Amino acid sequence: MKRYLYLWHRWLGIGLCLFMALWFVSGMVMLFVGYPKLTPAEHLAHLPELPRERCCVSLGQALAASGRSDAPLAARLSSVAGAPRYLFDYFGGRRIAVDARSGERIVQVDEQAALASARQFTQAGELHHRGLIQEDAWTRSRALDGDRPLHRIENAEGRLLYVSGQTGAVVRDATFAERAWNWLGAWLHWLYPLRDSPWWAQIVIYLSLAATAMALLGQVIGVLRWRFSRPYRSGSRSPYAGGFARWHHIGGLLFGALLIAWIFSGLMSMRPWGLFTAAPSLQGAYRQAALARDSDPQPLAETLARLRESGFAPRELHWQQVAGKTYRVAYDGQGASRILAAEPGATVMLQLPAELLEQAVRKLPDGPSAGISWLQRHDFYYFQRAEQSMYGYQRKRLPVLRVALDDEAATWLHIDPYSGALIEQLGRAQRVERWLFNLLHSWDWLPLLERPRLREALMLAFSLGGLLISLSGVVLGWRRLRGRRRARDRRARAFNAVR
Repeated sequence: MKRYLYLWHRWLGIGLCLFMALWFVSGMVMLFVGYPKLTPAEHLAHLPELPRERCCVSLGQALAASGRSDAPLAARLSSVAGAPRYLFDYFGGRRIAVDARSGERIVQVDEQAALASARQFTQAGELHHRGLIQEDAWTRSRALDGDRPLHRIENAEGRLLYVSGQTGAVVRDATFAERAWNWLGAWLHWLYPLRDSPWWAQIVIYLSLAATAMALLGQVIGVLRWRFSRPYRSGSRSPYAGGFARWHHIGGLLFGALLIAWIFSGLMSMRPWGLFTAAPSLQGAYRQAALARDSDPQPLAETLARLRESGFAPRELHWQQVAGKTYRVAYDGQGASRILAAEPGATVMLQLPAELLEQAVRKLPDGPSAGISWLQRHDFYYFQRAEQSMYGYQRKRLPVLRVALDDEAATWLHIDPYSGALIEQLGRAQRVERWLFNLLHSWDWLPLLERPRLREALMLAFSLGGLLISLSGVVLGWRRLRGRRRARDRRARAFNAVR
């Protein structure tokens, strides 16, 4: 049995240690440079203040001009190319834009319109249009599907801006430094060279599964070969006196358990075999009404004036439904927000009243028996990640309302009082995923997240340990293959000599 363990570990290692080394190197890069994204903070920082004059047609007129009979999932008034524009998200990922001054639907975003939009975003010299694309190395994201095709525009600093072919808005930026590091980072870590294959997800899943089995076997073998009671003749408790074999053995004993956790959690990130499938969204039940043409009858100029009177300079305006009632949520350039009900005489608020949100929750199907609590600090299931991380675009403000429903999925809801939005829905499966992926893979543990330098130092140190195991395994595998080839060549020469 031991021999079979050794053989399985050896041949799995020969095939997989190079992938392991690439995963560790790319993971260390991703710790500091994430895959390009446009965060809400970046988006808002590059928007002008919404105009004080000649703004805008009503929400109802804009919805009528969209040409859709169904209600949008999201609606906002933003600025594109320096002019106000309504942006609507519909079911299926479809995005539609309406000029907020003329009330006409945007049917085509040409090269000049895309350049004008990019010029609003950056003032760094001359802009160059680099073509209209469906997807490239830095736009492999389902979140952009409703914006394709994308205009790719480059500024004088080598920064790429991607402009939606549907709405004209800048939807992603990728600096030269981000792109350079990501060839060694996310591009390798997620095996994106294979991304165009229909088998990409299965390749990643089964490579990770095989690597997990290889690492488990290695850990068992490492313990079996270590002399706990008496040393080998060399005086060492490892059978390997030196060289890469000794480094591989001792490195595996020191860092093997963590290596197993990292590979296994990477496998879990792919949500294999339908694991962690989310329950149907409760957004509709929470809102209790769809955004309609008569949801906000007040003139936009009046709404914007009320916000400015309160000392707030709005750069973007969102519409949010809470328990059948419409609210306008305004954001400034720093990401601060104010909320205003769509009714005469409403007061500009920083947050919605706790009683209002709790009453809205009680109207959910399982709301009457829900457990309600207000979080005043981040915890294991609600936390903020650094901007460069995979979840860096998510804003997790405090306080937040947590609702524990007594349904089949044991659903938790997180509701943001600053906007009234249901920002997160976690069923039992998603909370398990939180342990098996986020904790084991990214070390999203609050004491470490609150000490980012310590977290980075520890992750780098253990990643170097995993890299030591992987690279020594690559060398040992190469030597094994080269030795077998030499033996095969000797047999061939001997056979030829006999002939």
